[in-house]
Amino acid sequence: MADIRHRVGISAPAATVYHAVATKEGLAGWWTRDVRGDASDGGELLFFFGRPEPAVVMEVTSLEPDRHVGWRCVRGPEDWVGTNFSFRLESTPEETVLLFTNADWREPVEFMHHCSTKWGYHLLGLKAGLEGGQATPFPDDMGLSATWH
Repeated sequence: MADIRHRVGISAPAATVYHAVATKEGLAGWWTRDVRGDASDGGELLFFFGRPEPAVVMEVTSLEPDRHVGWRCVRGPEDWVGTNFSFRLESTPEETVLLFTNADWREPVEFMHHCSTKWGYHLLGLKAGLEGGQATPFPDDMGLSATWH
């Protein structure tokens, strides 16, 4: 199995970063503006990317306030279904470190390379938005190729 991993230091309190990755409003501020569903433990979050049907449905598998958010993809791109997503937060005196993992890919296919780049892009947007700059969630994000947005 293969994983995507990113580390981003954010100059914001852990509670602020947690809100950004654990709530519909927070997620809409940096990943896609259209987030629906139930963000509570055991709930399902639906993420829309310009189509009437959700592109991705995530089951919320873990919520530890100010420390961790976990999801499992239950519907979406075939290569994502069954993978697990983790947003682990570590507070330091200088910043909150966000350790992101998209784990359990069956194999490192080309789409995984795309997703790694796109997650890095959006996580840096999250950092920018929380540090006084601007995040660029879908549909305002940069497309990476003609094949995948």
